Amino acid sequence: MTTKILKVLAISAFVVISCKKNDTEPTTNPPVAIDTTTTTTPGTPVETIRPNSSYRPAFAGQTRVAGVKTATPIEGRILTSNLSSPWGITVLPDGRLLITEKAGTMRIATTAGVLSAPITGLPAVNPAGQGGLLGVRIDPAFSANRMVYWVFSEPTAEGNLTSVGKGRLREDEAMIENPTVIYRALPAYRGTAHYGGRILFDRDGNLLVSAGERADNATRTQAQSLNSGFGKIVRITNEGQPVAGNPFIGQADARPEIFSYGHRNPQGLAIHPVTGDLWNTEHGPRGGDELNRVEAGKNYGWPIITYGLEYSGTAVGAAIQTRDGMEQPAYYWDPVVSPSGIGFYSSDSIPEWKNNLFIGSLSGMHVVRLVITDNKITGEERLFASENQRFRDITQGNDGALYAITDAGRLYRIYKR
Repeated sequence: MTTKILKVLAISAFVVISCKKNDTEPTTNPPVAIDTTTTTTPGTPVETIRPNSSYRPAFAGQTRVAGVKTATPIEGRILTSNLSSPWGITVLPDGRLLITEKAGTMRIATTAGVLSAPITGLPAVNPAGQGGLLGVRIDPAFSANRMVYWVFSEPTAEGNLTSVGKGRLREDEAMIENPTVIYRALPAYRGTAHYGGRILFDRDGNLLVSAGERADNATRTQAQSLNSGFGKIVRITNEGQPVAGNPFIGQADARPEIFSYGHRNPQGLAIHPVTGDLWNTEHGPRGGDELNRVEAGKNYGWPIITYGLEYSGTAVGAAIQTRDGMEQPAYYWDPVVSPSGIGFYSSDSIPEWKNNLFIGSLSGMHVVRLVITDNKITGEERLFASENQRFRDITQGNDGALYAITDAGRLYRIYKR
């Protein structure tokens, strides 16, 4: 009898220990192959739905450019479906992927899809609406200093902010140490939309950060105000200070950190691998999603000029698309595709993709591929539309593959067959 009791206790203890172990082990799904066929017809625009507005483009090829089709055989795989509302993705020096999750944690994924436990220690976020833990980048000297930078919706007594934090990833990769908020796009506002939220390092080691105009009629006009952080791309040092040489330094009633203005909800930032130019994508209203080549000091027009309509279908403002002193988008979409994170392809693995721009599409539920020639869009392709996923961000890995995350928690690897 005693022997039986001891056996039962031993088995019970083993079960408890096993359950506890499984609760803390990283989880992943076996990689699943995906359909990589595309319905794009070369020479024919990929968009076939009637536009919302009757506005005419300012130049040929500004919208509905001819479609292109990838000839190189490619494969795509779902590495895991166990992320929780991922928003930003960046590559670590060893090739693994650092991913933000909207509720306020980060995860590390291997290129086989094995996930770490959640990384904690970050400041509190307001995950309501479009807020949460957003874009992420590592320091160019990460191998030496282990510093991570991120954008988040910071809750305060006065309202929410698009803010930038930095901290050190501890050696065991379980926690961010000494997190510090280095920049806030003032003023605070109680809305929970249009935070922008992308971040990257330029070639000089400074940070470029996008901040939205916070969506409401009461705030959108601040995209045109140089004394507001709304609707801007800012350029700051890794300590959060304005970069010497910024276009509005020394100008009265202008924030010295501003690099460009007149943006709506810019959720994509990328630097061209050859020219070094900054490109951004931003959400339009009903139509009028934009791709811009962003230059210092330039005004990108929102809400004065736009190719979109209000969600109600009425005109935005005076219903104009051009004005002196305001920049035209390099490309726009009507109907919208809701462009989010973007990245240029620089690998030699798929030569026809070299220097093409890849864009995660949310409402469009596909990955956009754009061919850019002399700063003009000369071809568009829609990839992975059959996946029916809201593609939130995309980046190139150290192995030459593209890695994309979706709102449903998937991590994709896209590569040459």
